[in-house]
Amino acid sequence: MNLDHRMRLLMKHLLTCMAAVLVPLGTATTFVSAAGQEPTPSDSSDFAGNWIGTLDAGAAQLRLRFVIAEGDEGLSATVFSIDQGNTEIPVETITTNGDTISMSMPMVGASYKGALSAEDGRITGTFTQAGASFPLILERAPYGEGEAGPVRRPQDPSEPYPYLAEDVTFANREEGHTLAGTFTRPATGGPFPAVVLISGSGPQDRDEALMGHRPFLVLADHLTRRGIAVLRYDDRGVGKSTGDFASATTEDFATDALAGVAYLKSRDDVDPGAIGLAGHSEGGVIAPMAAVQSSDVSYIVLMAGTGVNGEQILYAQAALIARAAGASEAAIAENRERQRRIFEVLKTEDDPERAADRMGAILGGPDRGGTESARDQIIEAEVQRVNSPWFRFFLTYEPAAMLEQVTVPVLAINGEKDLQVPHEVNLHAIEAALQRGGNTRYEVHALPDLNHLFQHAETGAPSEYQAIEETWSPEAMELISGWILKVTG
Repeated sequence: MNLDHRMRLLMKHLLTCMAAVLVPLGTATTFVSAAGQEPTPSDSSDFAGNWIGTLDAGAAQLRLRFVIAEGDEGLSATVFSIDQGNTEIPVETITTNGDTISMSMPMVGASYKGALSAEDGRITGTFTQAGASFPLILERAPYGEGEAGPVRRPQDPSEPYPYLAEDVTFANREEGHTLAGTFTRPATGGPFPAVVLISGSGPQDRDEALMGHRPFLVLADHLTRRGIAVLRYDDRGVGKSTGDFASATTEDFATDALAGVAYLKSRDDVDPGAIGLAGHSEGGVIAPMAAVQSSDVSYIVLMAGTGVNGEQILYAQAALIARAAGASEAAIAENRERQRRIFEVLKTEDDPERAADRMGAILGGPDRGGTESARDQIIEAEVQRVNSPWFRFFLTYEPAAMLEQVTVPVLAINGEKDLQVPHEVNLHAIEAALQRGGNTRYEVHALPDLNHLFQHAETGAPSEYQAIEETWSPEAMELISGWILKVTG
Protein backbone atom coordinates (compact mmCIF):
# COMPACT_ATOMS: atom_id res chain seq x y z
CA MET A 1 0.00 0.00 0.00
CA ASN A 2 1.10 3.45 -0.11
CA LEU A 3 3.79 3.43 2.21
CA ASP A 4 3.12 4.41 5.62
CA HIS A 5 4.59 6.96 7.82
CA ARG A 6 3.91 4.12 8.31
CA MET A 7 3.50 6.05 6.76
CA ARG A 8 5.02 9.01 5.06
CA LEU A 9 8.50 8.46 6.41
CA LEU A 10 8.71 5.36 4.33
CA MET A 11 8.19 7.36 1.19
CA LYS A 12 11.70 8.51 1.94
CA HIS A 13 12.96 5.02 2.64
CA LEU A 14 15.99 4.59 0.39
CA LEU A 15 15.68 0.92 -0.41
CA THR A 16 11.98 0.24 -0.08
CA CYS A 17 11.00 3.93 -0.45
CA MET A 18 7.58 3.43 -0.20
CA ALA A 19 4.57 4.42 -0.64
CA ALA A 20 4.61 2.16 0.24
CA VAL A 21 3.49 1.96 3.26
CA LEU A 22 3.45 -1.34 3.82
CA VAL A 23 7.10 -1.79 3.81
CA PRO A 24 8.66 -4.71 5.64
CA LEU A 25 9.38 -4.30 9.28
CA GLY A 26 13.00 -3.43 9.72
CA THR A 27 15.50 -4.54 12.27
CA ALA A 28 17.60 -2.39 14.50
CA THR A 29 20.33 -0.85 12.39
CA THR A 30 23.70 -2.50 12.73
CA PHE A 31 26.94 -0.63 12.38
CA VAL A 32 29.45 -2.45 10.21
CA SER A 33 32.91 -1.02 9.66
CA ALA A 34 35.08 -1.53 6.61
CA ALA A 35 37.04 -4.74 6.94
CA GLY A 36 40.72 -4.49 7.68
CA GLN A 37 40.70 -0.79 8.57
CA GLU A 38 42.36 0.14 11.84
CA PRO A 39 41.62 3.61 13.26
CA THR A 40 44.46 6.08 12.89
CA PRO A 41 44.64 9.62 14.26
CA SER A 42 42.55 12.01 12.17
CA ASP A 43 41.03 15.44 12.64
CA SER A 44 37.23 15.46 12.41
CA SER A 45 37.52 18.38 9.98
CA ASP A 46 39.04 15.95 7.47
CA PHE A 47 35.51 14.59 6.91
CA ALA A 48 33.92 17.96 6.08
CA GLY A 49 32.90 18.34 2.45
CA ASN A 50 30.64 17.12 -0.32
CA TRP A 51 30.85 13.34 -0.80
CA ILE A 52 29.20 11.20 -3.50
CA GLY A 53 28.89 7.42 -3.82
CA THR A 54 26.73 4.80 -5.52
CA LEU A 55 24.81 2.32 -3.39
CA ASP A 56 24.48 -1.01 -5.21
CA ALA A 57 21.27 -2.54 -3.84
CA GLY A 58 21.07 -5.34 -6.38
CA ALA A 59 17.84 -4.37 -8.15
CA ALA A 60 18.81 -0.71 -8.17
CA GLN A 61 21.84 1.55 -8.02
CA LEU A 62 21.23 4.70 -6.03
CA ARG A 63 23.57 7.68 -5.96
CA LEU A 64 23.89 9.25 -2.52
CA ARG A 65 25.38 12.63 -1.66
CA PHE A 66 26.67 13.28 1.87
CA VAL A 67 27.12 16.94 2.79
CA ILE A 68 29.21 17.06 5.97
CA ALA A 69 29.78 20.43 7.63
CA GLU A 70 31.91 21.50 10.59
CA GLY A 71 30.45 23.95 13.09
CA ASP A 72 31.05 25.21 16.62
CA GLU A 73 29.38 22.10 18.04
CA GLY A 74 31.19 19.62 15.80
CA LEU A 75 30.14 17.88 12.62
CA SER A 76 26.67 17.82 11.11
CA ALA A 77 25.51 16.07 7.97
CA THR A 78 22.67 15.67 5.51
CA VAL A 79 22.24 12.87 2.98
CA PHE A 80 20.56 13.33 -0.40
CA SER A 81 19.26 10.48 -2.57
CA ILE A 82 20.15 11.91 -5.99
CA ASP A 83 18.16 9.39 -8.00
CA GLN A 84 15.04 9.81 -5.89
CA GLY A 85 14.42 13.47 -6.58
CA ASN A 86 17.32 14.58 -4.35
CA THR A 87 15.25 13.45 -1.38
CA GLU A 88 16.77 14.83 1.82
CA ILE A 89 17.49 12.43 4.67
CA PRO A 90 18.53 14.05 7.96
CA VAL A 91 21.50 12.62 9.85
CA GLU A 92 20.64 12.63 13.55
CA THR A 93 23.96 11.56 15.05
CA ILE A 94 27.47 11.74 13.63
CA THR A 95 30.60 10.61 15.46
CA THR A 96 34.25 10.16 14.54
CA ASN A 97 36.95 7.98 16.03
CA GLY A 98 40.30 8.41 14.38
CA ASP A 99 39.78 7.81 10.68
CA THR A 100 36.33 6.26 11.20
CA ILE A 101 33.03 8.12 10.85
CA SER A 102 29.60 6.82 11.92
CA MET A 103 26.24 8.35 11.04
CA SER A 104 22.71 7.35 11.99
CA MET A 105 19.54 8.22 10.06
CA PRO A 106 16.70 6.90 12.25
CA MET A 107 14.07 8.62 10.10
CA VAL A 108 14.68 5.93 7.49
CA GLY A 109 16.14 3.28 9.81
CA ALA A 110 19.60 3.54 8.29
CA SER A 111 23.23 4.11 9.23
CA TYR A 112 26.61 4.48 7.59
CA LYS A 113 30.06 3.71 8.94
CA GLY A 114 33.27 4.12 6.99
CA ALA A 115 36.99 4.74 7.20
CA LEU A 116 38.83 7.62 5.55
CA SER A 117 41.89 6.52 3.59
CA ALA A 118 44.99 8.72 3.81
CA GLU A 119 46.20 7.24 0.51
CA ASP A 120 43.31 7.92 -1.88
CA GLY A 121 41.13 10.28 0.21
CA ARG A 122 38.03 8.06 -0.12
CA ILE A 123 35.71 6.85 2.65
CA THR A 124 35.21 3.11 2.36
CA GLY A 125 32.35 1.77 4.43
CA THR A 126 28.96 0.11 4.75
CA PHE A 127 25.44 1.51 4.47
CA THR A 128 22.93 -0.45 6.55
CA GLN A 129 19.15 -0.25 6.41
CA ALA A 130 16.37 -2.53 7.58
CA GLY A 131 18.87 -5.23 8.47
CA ALA A 132 20.51 -5.28 5.02
CA SER A 133 24.07 -4.03 4.51
CA PHE A 134 25.61 -2.69 1.32
CA PRO A 135 29.16 -1.48 0.54
CA LEU A 136 29.37 2.24 -0.13
CA ILE A 137 32.51 4.15 -1.15
CA LEU A 138 32.34 7.94 -0.94
CA GLU A 139 34.52 10.25 -3.00
CA ARG A 140 34.96 14.00 -2.64
CA ALA A 141 33.22 16.24 -5.17
CA PRO A 142 32.89 20.01 -5.52
CA TYR A 143 29.93 21.54 -3.71
CA GLY A 144 26.97 21.57 -6.06
CA GLU A 145 28.00 18.41 -7.89
CA GLY A 146 25.45 15.64 -7.52
CA GLU A 147 22.50 17.96 -7.04
CA ALA A 148 19.52 16.68 -8.97
CA GLY A 149 18.16 18.83 -11.77
CA PRO A 150 14.48 19.28 -12.61
CA VAL A 151 12.62 15.96 -12.78
CA ARG A 152 10.80 15.44 -16.09
CA ARG A 153 7.16 14.46 -15.62
CA PRO A 154 5.61 14.83 -19.09
CA GLN A 155 2.12 13.76 -17.98
CA ASP A 156 1.75 16.60 -15.47
CA PRO A 157 -0.89 18.97 -16.89
CA SER A 158 -0.17 22.67 -17.03
CA GLU A 159 -2.51 25.63 -16.83
CA PRO A 160 -4.66 26.91 -18.36
CA TYR A 161 -6.70 23.70 -18.17
CA PRO A 162 -9.46 23.06 -20.74
CA TYR A 163 -11.86 22.48 -17.84
CA LEU A 164 -13.00 24.07 -14.59
CA ALA A 165 -10.65 23.59 -11.61
CA GLU A 166 -11.48 25.14 -8.25
CA ASP A 167 -10.19 24.84 -4.71
CA VAL A 168 -12.95 23.73 -2.35
CA THR A 169 -13.51 22.84 1.29
CA PHE A 170 -16.05 20.51 2.82
CA ALA A 171 -16.80 19.38 6.36
CA ASN A 172 -16.60 15.97 7.98
CA ARG A 173 -19.32 16.78 10.49
CA GLU A 174 -19.15 13.33 12.03
CA GLU A 175 -15.58 13.92 13.24
CA GLY A 176 -15.50 17.70 13.34
CA HIS A 177 -12.83 18.72 10.85
CA THR A 178 -12.65 20.35 7.44
CA LEU A 179 -11.11 18.86 4.32
CA ALA A 180 -9.59 20.93 1.54
CA GLY A 181 -9.26 19.77 -2.02
CA THR A 182 -9.63 20.47 -5.72
CA PHE A 183 -12.77 19.91 -7.77
CA THR A 184 -12.53 19.60 -11.56
CA ARG A 185 -15.25 19.20 -14.18
CA PRO A 186 -15.66 19.75 -17.92
CA ALA A 187 -16.09 23.40 -18.91
CA THR A 188 -19.58 22.99 -20.38
CA GLY A 189 -22.53 20.68 -20.03
CA GLY A 190 -23.50 18.62 -17.05
CA PRO A 191 -24.55 17.44 -14.63
CA PHE A 192 -21.61 15.07 -14.77
CA PRO A 193 -20.82 11.66 -13.32
CA ALA A 194 -18.29 12.17 -10.55
CA VAL A 195 -15.64 10.35 -8.54
CA VAL A 196 -13.85 10.95 -5.26
CA LEU A 197 -10.17 9.92 -5.31
CA ILE A 198 -8.95 8.28 -2.09
CA SER A 199 -5.21 8.14 -1.46
CA GLY A 200 -3.09 5.31 -0.14
CA SER A 201 -1.60 4.94 3.32
CA GLY A 202 0.34 7.67 5.03
CA PRO A 203 -0.27 11.41 5.11
CA GLN A 204 -1.01 12.32 1.49
CA ASP A 205 -1.87 15.56 -0.21
CA ARG A 206 -4.61 15.92 -2.82
CA ASP A 207 -2.20 14.96 -5.62
CA GLU A 208 -0.94 11.89 -3.72
CA ALA A 209 2.51 13.37 -4.39
CA LEU A 210 5.42 10.96 -3.97
CA MET A 211 8.85 10.38 -5.47
CA GLY A 212 8.53 13.39 -7.75
CA HIS A 213 5.19 12.17 -9.14
CA ARG A 214 1.67 13.53 -8.65
CA PRO A 215 -0.50 10.54 -9.57
CA PHE A 216 -3.87 12.01 -8.59
CA LEU A 217 -3.19 15.23 -10.49
CA VAL A 218 -2.51 13.21 -13.65
CA LEU A 219 -5.47 10.86 -13.11
CA ALA A 220 -7.86 13.71 -12.34
CA ASP A 221 -6.75 15.52 -15.49
CA HIS A 222 -7.43 12.43 -17.61
CA LEU A 223 -10.82 11.69 -16.07
CA THR A 224 -12.01 15.29 -16.36
CA ARG A 225 -11.00 15.47 -20.02
CA ARG A 226 -13.10 12.34 -20.54
CA GLY A 227 -16.20 14.00 -19.06
CA ILE A 228 -16.02 12.93 -15.41
CA ALA A 229 -16.02 15.39 -12.50
CA VAL A 230 -13.31 14.66 -9.91
CA LEU A 231 -12.80 15.57 -6.25
CA ARG A 232 -9.38 14.98 -4.73
CA TYR A 233 -8.44 16.23 -1.26
CA ASP A 234 -5.65 16.58 1.28
CA ASP A 235 -5.83 13.90 3.96
CA ARG A 236 -6.97 15.10 7.37
CA GLY A 237 -4.15 17.04 9.03
CA VAL A 238 -2.29 17.40 5.73
CA GLY A 239 -1.95 20.52 3.57
CA LYS A 240 -4.98 22.73 4.07
CA SER A 241 -7.14 20.05 5.74
CA THR A 242 -7.67 20.12 9.49
CA GLY A 243 -7.96 17.14 11.83
CA ASP A 244 -5.58 14.63 13.40
CA PHE A 245 -4.00 12.13 11.03
CA ALA A 246 -1.85 10.25 13.56
CA SER A 247 -4.74 8.95 15.68
CA ALA A 248 -6.95 7.88 12.77
CA THR A 249 -7.54 4.39 11.41
CA THR A 250 -8.76 3.18 8.02
CA GLU A 251 -12.33 3.26 9.33
CA ASP A 252 -11.93 6.95 10.20
CA PHE A 253 -10.65 7.74 6.73
CA ALA A 254 -13.83 6.21 5.28
CA THR A 255 -15.82 9.01 6.94
CA ASP A 256 -13.64 11.56 5.10
CA ALA A 257 -14.42 9.89 1.76
CA LEU A 258 -18.14 9.97 2.54
CA ALA A 259 -17.88 13.66 3.42
CA GLY A 260 -16.53 14.12 -0.10
CA VAL A 261 -19.50 12.21 -1.53
CA ALA A 262 -21.89 14.45 0.42
CA TYR A 263 -20.14 17.52 -0.94
CA LEU A 264 -20.44 16.31 -4.54
CA LYS A 265 -24.10 15.49 -4.01
CA SER A 266 -24.70 19.12 -2.99
CA ARG A 267 -23.42 20.48 -6.32
CA ASP A 268 -25.78 21.25 -9.19
CA ASP A 269 -23.12 20.31 -11.77
CA VAL A 270 -22.81 16.73 -10.46
CA ASP A 271 -25.23 13.90 -11.17
CA PRO A 272 -26.22 12.76 -7.65
CA GLY A 273 -26.98 9.26 -8.92
CA ALA A 274 -23.55 8.76 -10.49
CA ILE A 275 -21.06 9.47 -7.70
CA GLY A 276 -18.36 6.87 -7.10
CA LEU A 277 -15.12 6.28 -5.22
CA ALA A 278 -11.72 5.38 -6.66
CA GLY A 279 -9.13 4.36 -4.06
CA HIS A 280 -5.45 3.59 -4.51
CA SER A 281 -3.78 1.05 -2.22
CA GLU A 282 -5.29 1.69 1.24
CA GLY A 283 -7.84 3.81 -0.59
CA GLY A 284 -8.93 0.55 -2.20
CA VAL A 285 -9.75 -0.74 1.29
CA ILE A 286 -11.56 2.46 2.26
CA ALA A 287 -13.82 2.55 -0.82
CA PRO A 288 -15.74 -0.68 -0.02
CA MET A 289 -16.19 0.47 3.61
CA ALA A 290 -17.75 3.71 2.44
CA ALA A 291 -19.87 2.03 -0.23
CA VAL A 292 -21.40 -0.33 2.31
CA GLN A 293 -22.20 2.58 4.67
CA SER A 294 -23.85 4.89 2.13
CA SER A 295 -26.38 4.40 -0.64
CA ASP A 296 -25.06 7.60 -2.22
CA VAL A 297 -22.04 5.67 -3.59
CA SER A 298 -22.99 4.23 -6.99
CA TYR A 299 -19.72 2.47 -7.94
CA ILE A 300 -16.16 1.87 -6.69
CA VAL A 301 -12.77 1.48 -8.35
CA LEU A 302 -10.06 -0.43 -6.47
CA MET A 303 -6.58 0.51 -7.72
CA ALA A 304 -4.09 -1.90 -6.12
CA GLY A 305 -6.52 -2.50 -3.28
CA THR A 306 -6.09 -5.45 -0.95
CA GLY A 307 -8.23 -8.55 -0.59
CA VAL A 308 -6.41 -10.11 2.38
CA ASN A 309 -5.45 -8.85 5.83
CA GLY A 310 -2.45 -6.66 6.55
CA GLU A 311 -0.39 -9.44 8.09
CA GLN A 312 -0.48 -11.43 4.86
CA ILE A 313 0.26 -8.30 2.82
CA LEU A 314 3.29 -7.43 4.92
CA TYR A 315 4.79 -10.92 4.76
CA ALA A 316 4.46 -10.99 0.97
CA GLN A 317 5.60 -7.40 0.48
CA ALA A 318 8.66 -7.75 2.68
CA ALA A 319 9.85 -10.85 0.86
CA LEU A 320 9.23 -9.49 -2.65
CA ILE A 321 10.91 -6.12 -2.06
CA ALA A 322 13.86 -7.65 -0.21
CA ARG A 323 14.35 -10.25 -2.95
CA ALA A 324 14.25 -7.53 -5.62
CA ALA A 325 16.94 -5.67 -3.66
CA GLY A 326 19.18 -8.74 -3.71
CA ALA A 327 18.66 -9.96 -0.13
CA SER A 328 19.46 -13.60 0.60
CA GLU A 329 16.72 -16.12 1.32
CA ALA A 330 18.19 -16.57 4.80
CA ALA A 331 17.86 -12.84 5.49
CA ILE A 332 14.30 -12.87 4.16
CA ALA A 333 13.40 -15.78 6.41
CA GLU A 334 15.01 -14.08 9.41
CA ASN A 335 13.03 -10.90 8.78
CA ARG A 336 9.78 -12.83 8.43
CA GLU A 337 10.31 -14.50 11.76
CA ARG A 338 10.96 -11.11 13.33
CA GLN A 339 7.76 -9.80 11.73
CA ARG A 340 5.81 -12.79 13.06
CA ARG A 341 6.99 -12.15 16.60
CA ILE A 342 6.14 -8.45 16.39
CA PHE A 343 2.70 -9.16 14.95
CA GLU A 344 2.01 -11.70 17.69
CA VAL A 345 2.67 -9.03 20.31
CA LEU A 346 0.32 -6.60 18.59
CA LYS A 347 -2.42 -9.21 18.35
CA THR A 348 -2.17 -10.38 21.96
CA GLU A 349 -1.12 -7.29 23.95
CA ASP A 350 -3.66 -4.47 24.06
CA ASP A 351 -1.66 -2.24 26.39
CA PRO A 352 0.59 -0.04 24.19
CA GLU A 353 3.27 0.43 26.84
CA ARG A 354 3.68 -3.27 27.56
CA ALA A 355 3.57 -4.00 23.83
CA ALA A 356 6.29 -1.41 23.23
CA ASP A 357 8.56 -3.01 25.82
CA ARG A 358 8.12 -6.47 24.32
CA MET A 359 8.65 -5.27 20.73
CA GLY A 360 11.69 -3.25 21.74
CA ALA A 361 13.29 -6.41 23.10
CA ILE A 362 12.53 -8.28 19.87
CA LEU A 363 13.90 -5.56 17.61
CA GLY A 364 16.90 -4.90 19.84
CA GLY A 365 18.42 -8.36 19.74
CA PRO A 366 22.11 -8.73 20.48
CA ASP A 367 24.21 -5.55 20.41
CA ARG A 368 26.18 -5.68 17.17
CA GLY A 369 28.12 -2.49 17.75
CA GLY A 370 27.52 1.17 17.11
CA THR A 371 26.37 3.81 19.50
CA GLU A 372 23.67 2.75 21.92
CA SER A 373 21.75 6.00 21.45
CA ALA A 374 21.52 5.52 17.70
CA ARG A 375 20.30 1.94 18.07
CA ASP A 376 17.73 3.01 20.63
CA GLN A 377 16.42 5.80 18.42
CA ILE A 378 15.91 3.49 15.47
CA ILE A 379 14.21 0.83 17.58
CA GLU A 380 11.96 3.40 19.24
CA ALA A 381 10.90 4.82 15.86
CA GLU A 382 10.02 1.35 14.54
CA VAL A 383 8.09 0.42 17.68
CA GLN A 384 6.11 3.67 17.51
CA ARG A 385 5.30 3.00 13.89
CA VAL A 386 3.77 -0.43 14.42
CA ASN A 387 2.22 0.36 17.82
CA SER A 388 -0.10 2.98 16.32
CA PRO A 389 -3.89 2.64 16.15
CA TRP A 390 -3.68 2.63 12.35
CA PHE A 391 -1.20 -0.23 12.16
CA ARG A 392 -3.01 -2.34 14.76
CA PHE A 393 -6.24 -2.01 12.78
CA PHE A 394 -4.58 -2.67 9.44
CA LEU A 395 -2.81 -5.79 10.67
CA THR A 396 -5.95 -7.84 11.31
CA TYR A 397 -8.64 -6.15 9.22
CA GLU A 398 -10.22 -8.54 6.71
CA PRO A 399 -11.25 -6.57 3.61
CA ALA A 400 -12.94 -9.61 2.07
CA ALA A 401 -15.70 -9.52 4.70
CA MET A 402 -16.58 -5.96 3.68
CA LEU A 403 -16.32 -6.74 -0.04
CA GLU A 404 -18.96 -9.45 0.39
CA GLN A 405 -21.42 -6.69 1.33
CA VAL A 406 -20.72 -4.45 -1.67
CA THR A 407 -23.64 -4.39 -4.08
CA VAL A 408 -22.60 -1.57 -6.47
CA PRO A 409 -20.44 -2.12 -9.59
CA VAL A 410 -16.75 -2.73 -8.86
CA LEU A 411 -13.62 -2.34 -10.99
CA ALA A 412 -10.52 -3.92 -9.41
CA ILE A 413 -7.13 -3.49 -11.08
CA ASN A 414 -3.58 -4.37 -10.08
CA GLY A 415 -0.26 -4.28 -11.86
CA GLU A 416 1.37 -7.65 -12.45
CA LYS A 417 4.68 -6.19 -11.23
CA ASP A 418 3.22 -4.74 -8.03
CA LEU A 419 5.53 -5.82 -5.19
CA GLN A 420 3.55 -4.02 -2.49
CA VAL A 421 0.11 -5.50 -3.15
CA PRO A 422 0.81 -8.67 -5.18
CA HIS A 423 -1.91 -9.11 -7.78
CA GLU A 424 -2.36 -12.88 -7.65
CA VAL A 425 -3.55 -13.29 -4.09
CA ASN A 426 -5.33 -9.95 -3.80
CA LEU A 427 -7.31 -9.91 -7.03
CA HIS A 428 -8.32 -13.51 -6.44
CA ALA A 429 -9.50 -12.68 -2.91
CA ILE A 430 -11.42 -9.61 -4.13
CA GLU A 431 -13.20 -11.53 -6.87
CA ALA A 432 -14.00 -14.45 -4.58
CA ALA A 433 -15.50 -12.11 -1.97
CA LEU A 434 -17.69 -10.36 -4.55
CA GLN A 435 -18.89 -13.71 -5.82
CA ARG A 436 -19.74 -14.92 -2.31
CA GLY A 437 -21.77 -11.76 -1.83
CA GLY A 438 -23.68 -12.31 -5.07
CA ASN A 439 -22.30 -9.24 -6.84
CA THR A 440 -22.17 -9.90 -10.58
CA ARG A 441 -21.39 -6.34 -11.68
CA TYR A 442 -17.64 -6.32 -11.44
CA GLU A 443 -14.49 -6.47 -13.54
CA VAL A 444 -11.07 -7.65 -12.38
CA HIS A 445 -7.90 -6.89 -14.36
CA ALA A 446 -4.23 -7.77 -13.83
CA LEU A 447 -2.30 -5.32 -15.99
CA PRO A 448 1.00 -6.57 -17.49
CA ASP A 449 4.28 -4.76 -16.75
CA LEU A 450 2.73 -2.26 -14.30
CA ASN A 451 3.92 -1.64 -10.75
CA HIS A 452 2.11 -0.45 -7.61
CA LEU A 453 1.81 3.07 -9.03
CA PHE A 454 0.60 1.74 -12.41
CA GLN A 455 3.80 2.74 -14.15
CA HIS A 456 5.47 0.55 -16.77
CA ALA A 457 8.34 -0.96 -14.78
CA GLU A 458 11.28 -3.31 -15.13
CA THR A 459 11.12 -5.12 -11.78
CA GLY A 460 8.32 -3.35 -9.90
CA ALA A 461 10.64 -2.50 -7.01
CA PRO A 462 9.79 0.74 -5.16
CA SER A 463 13.34 1.91 -5.86
CA GLU A 464 12.27 2.40 -9.51
CA TYR A 465 9.31 4.69 -8.84
CA GLN A 466 11.16 7.98 -8.96
CA ALA A 467 13.41 7.06 -11.89
CA ILE A 468 10.47 6.17 -14.16
CA GLU A 469 9.41 9.17 -16.22
CA GLU A 470 5.84 7.95 -16.61
CA THR A 471 3.43 8.77 -13.79
CA TRP A 472 0.44 6.71 -15.00
CA SER A 473 0.08 4.07 -17.66
CA PRO A 474 -2.25 5.60 -20.31
CA GLU A 475 -3.97 2.24 -20.85
CA ALA A 476 -4.73 1.94 -17.12
CA MET A 477 -6.30 5.40 -17.07
CA GLU A 478 -8.32 4.62 -20.20
CA LEU A 479 -9.57 1.42 -18.57
CA ILE A 480 -10.72 3.36 -15.50
CA SER A 481 -12.40 6.23 -17.37
CA GLY A 482 -14.06 3.94 -19.92
CA TRP A 483 -15.47 1.71 -17.18
CA ILE A 484 -16.81 4.66 -15.16
CA LEU A 485 -18.55 6.11 -18.20
CA LYS A 486 -20.02 2.68 -18.97
CA VAL A 487 -21.46 2.03 -15.51
CA THR A 488 -22.79 5.58 -15.11
CA GLY A 489 -24.51 5.48 -18.48
